[in-house]
Amino acid sequence: MTAETSQTLDRGLKVLKLLADTDHGLTVTELSNKLGVNRTVVYRLLATLEQHALIRRDLGGRARVGLGVLRLGRQVHPLVREAALPALRALAEDIGATAHLTLVDGTEALAVAVVEPTWTDYHVAYRTGFRHPLDKGAAGKAILAARRGMVNDPGYTLTHGELEAGASGAAAPLLGVTGIEGSVGVVMLADSVPERVGVRVMDAAREVADALR
Repeated sequence: MTAETSQTLDRGLKVLKLLADTDHGLTVTELSNKLGVNRTVVYRLLATLEQHALIRRDLGGRARVGLGVLRLGRQVHPLVREAALPALRALAEDIGATAHLTLVDGTEALAVAVVEPTWTDYHVAYRTGFRHPLDKGAAGKAILAARRGMVNDPGYTLTHGELEAGASGAAAPLLGVTGIEGSVGVVMLADSVPERVGVRVMDAAREVADALR
């Protein structure tokens, strides 16, 4: 005997699975075709899931998995931080600057892990939970570059004075991690970021991405 199930819940879970399996999100039309239902049904499903932060829609209208999915499992954020910390510690110590892992949360960039160097006389204070617009700061701009498919040579983003006067940032996006948009970066008190720092940040981003797969 087949157990009675909820068709709407089943479709909602299928939406989440479909979105989790893509790095670029899906449009309403694409979801409609994959689910075999009309666009009105998809709009309702997305609206409900978005209310619970389980999905989010970017400026182009593509639906993506939201950080609300991470909140369902309270240990997920700690696990993400734990996976990223070794690479962040090595980056902070090598460069002598504050290193961070930043993830997308809605329309904002959210710092979920921060490591400060132990040997410097001074460094930029940066805290876990810090939020800023995606279009400001190296961390957010690196994520946007990856979203637009614009990650090429040199593969990292540099900014100066956008989030804090006198501070420069370098960040590289996490690539190939299903369901997660993020970046790894450093912030330092400097007028510009040396090239070697950008290269080192890219290496750290690859290490974190490998740890999260």
